[in-house]
Order: sequence, then C-alpha cells, then structure tokens
Amino acid sequence: MSRLQIREDDLTGKNIADLLREHLENMHEITLPESVHALDIEALRSPDITFWTAWDGEELLGCGALKKLSSTSGEIKSMRTALAYRRQGVASKILEHIIKEAQRRGYDCLNLETGAIPEFTPARALYTRYRFEYRGTAL
Repeated sequence: MSRLQIREDDLTGKNIADLLREHLENMHEITLPESVHALDIEALRSPDITFWTAWDGEELLGCGALKKLSSTSGEIKSMRTALAYRRQGVASKILEHIIKEAQRRGYDCLNLETGAIPEFTPARALYTRYRFEYRGTAL
C-alpha cells in the first residue's frame, strides 16, 4: 500500500462493481432489511454524489462517496475497504479525503450513518477518531 492514490471514479469498472456488490450483499447479510442504507451502483451515479476509489497500482483498495445534501451539508456514503486491505489505514485515507473535500466545498455539517451491531464496531471507532459525534443510536 505504499502508493495509495485516491481518484474520482466514474463507476464503470468491473473492480468497483464487484466491490459495491460485495458491500451490498454484506449489508443485507448482517443488517435488517429496513436498516440497509447502502446505495447500489446506479444510485451512486446521482449528480449530487461524488465517488472516489483508492488504488495501489492496479489493486482496488476501497471506496467512499460524498453526497451533497445542501449548500452547507453533506453525507458520507459507501465507505468500504476491500477485504484483503482492511486494518491497513485505507478507510482513514478515504475518510480524510472526503472530509477535506467537504471542507473545500464549505460544508459546516458532515453526516453519516453506520450500524450499531457489533459488525460495525471498527467503523464506529474510525468515525469517532475523526471526531464524528453520536446522534441518537447512529453516528
């Protein structure tokens, strides 16, 4: 992971389609159907969403997106690290990139939703490290 590069993605590559399919399948496996907020590839192509992927050469490491909610707020979407690259700092790099972009856009509020079940403990720990605060039962 020495050459990690984050770039805006047009969501047309097979690698990203596979990662997003894995993401959705996993969310449906571990989360109640009414609690799955992950977006499919078509929803991520919305003009109010900017989507990035993280790469090391030809290896897709992970992804994340920023959805514009208003002129002053956004929401983090579709954070996912490829299984082989978990716990190596990929999610932190993607999150930092998204936060910087939100700041560049002048957002004064950045939201996200993540699960409360044990499978989401690493995600909650990541967001807490970046000073996201709990509101109710979600981050």
